[in-house]
Amino acid sequence: MKTVTILGATGSVGTSTLDLIEREPDRFEILALTANCDTEKLAAAAIRTHAKRAVVADEACLADLRERLAGTGVEAAGGAQALLEASAMGADWTMGAIVGCAGLEPVMAAVEHGGIVVLANKEPLVSAGDVILKAAERSGATLLPADSEHNAIFQCFDASRPGNVRRIILTCSGGPFRDWSTERMRDVTPEQAVAHPNWSMGAKISVDSATCMNKGLELIEAARLFPVPHDAIEIVIHPQSVIHSLVDYVDGSVLAQLGPPDMRTPIAHCLAWPDRMATPMAPLDLIAIGRLDFAAPDDTRFPALRLAREALDAGGARPAILNAANEIAVAAFLKKRIGFLEIAAIVADTLDRYDPPAPETLDEVLAIDAGARRIADERVKDCVR
Repeated sequence: MKTVTILGATGSVGTSTLDLIEREPDRFEILALTANCDTEKLAAAAIRTHAKRAVVADEACLADLRERLAGTGVEAAGGAQALLEASAMGADWTMGAIVGCAGLEPVMAAVEHGGIVVLANKEPLVSAGDVILKAAERSGATLLPADSEHNAIFQCFDASRPGNVRRIILTCSGGPFRDWSTERMRDVTPEQAVAHPNWSMGAKISVDSATCMNKGLELIEAARLFPVPHDAIEIVIHPQSVIHSLVDYVDGSVLAQLGPPDMRTPIAHCLAWPDRMATPMAPLDLIAIGRLDFAAPDDTRFPALRLAREALDAGGARPAILNAANEIAVAAFLKKRIGFLEIAAIVADTLDRYDPPAPETLDEVLAIDAGARRIADERVKDCVR
């Protein structure tokens, strides 16, 4: 039986992970489930799965969680320290699914403990890639990618012979506005931006998909995970989201991983790795799909792609600044404080105004993140005025 901790158990990735685990309860034992403050969903999941501990990151929600768990045998805890303690409980398998930089420290705690750490949140490798990878090397932790694109590459990439790989091709749905003009995108609303045509995701990730920043962050993450030159990672628009990514080899062979646009497929691959497990998804019906389309990305209409590649090539603190500024800008857009096109503009302006040295520790990463957020927030205030 594999012991499991899920960081971010009430979000879309967390609930998909729980769905798979609850289908095969004899294979998994839940040590800890965490959430920010959704005590209702967290308590229900902890009771159903007989989790040992349930943790809310917001300590103000702890009293309600304790009330919901009273008499169930599930331990309740709250606050930042409790979240870190849950991350380091010794699980064989940890899902890192806390959205945003809030997930950085918990993932680091899990990595430092060892075991298998599954990355569904991009921020650890985008903002603190070198720091996380060095910590994994020290502890012997195994990092597995749960993003559908990186999981697809992982399944197709011959890690024993990376020199045989010519290119990695990341596919991108293009989001809901892939065919829209820049002028038309000026009036995009949060409600339109979160309505992804293929995937069911949280609001922040859905907006990132709409701006194509999500693919930019995935570009940086791919460069951390797979030993290929930056210019050997390409992005291709693929509206159907059936081919999740491809690996091109020097002999002309191109291996692709296909599947339905459902996160349970890559999560199941990580849960059972190096084995496989059944999922509830119907077999892929290529005849029903009928066609697979591809197009080149447009970094004029979607400048986030260019900003991310520039940050990757520059290295140092640039990816962390990119991520932090984007989080601030997306949050402001969702609150209708700024327009859709101002998201990338705020990120670009923050990158222009802030250039600290490369971080060597997690504390330095967090300091850079905080500095970038302050500058981006000032830019948001200017837009509001």
